[in-house]
Amino acid sequence: MYLEVDKVGDVTVVTVNGDQLDASNTEDFRREMAPVLEVTRQLVLDLSRVQFVDSRGCGIILSCLKHLAENGGDLKLCRVSPTVRTVFELVRMHRVCQILPTREEAVKAFQS
Repeated sequence: MYLEVDKVGDVTVVTVNGDQLDASNTEDFRREMAPVLEVTRQLVLDLSRVQFVDSRGCGIILSCLKHLAENGGDLKLCRVSPTVRTVFELVRMHRVCQILPTREEAVKAFQS
């Protein structure tokens, strides 16, 4: 899995460059996210390229949120496809992680 990491002020934006986040690649995701989570408290996950998420994918996102929250941080999701959004709504992740339509709105949400 390849993650693209950008900084916008104090906010780190990570674009997941893969079409799925599931049992086949969550360990790669965890390994690549570890150094990012060590240096940020405000994280936006751009899921625009992700077309499929399973329970392990949801779990790894929640794991990132837990790590950030323990350190006074937060996580926002953006550019979520309709298919992935349906999964998030089924497992009620949309109640735990704020989902915004664009990267800009997600970054701006940290400033409010």
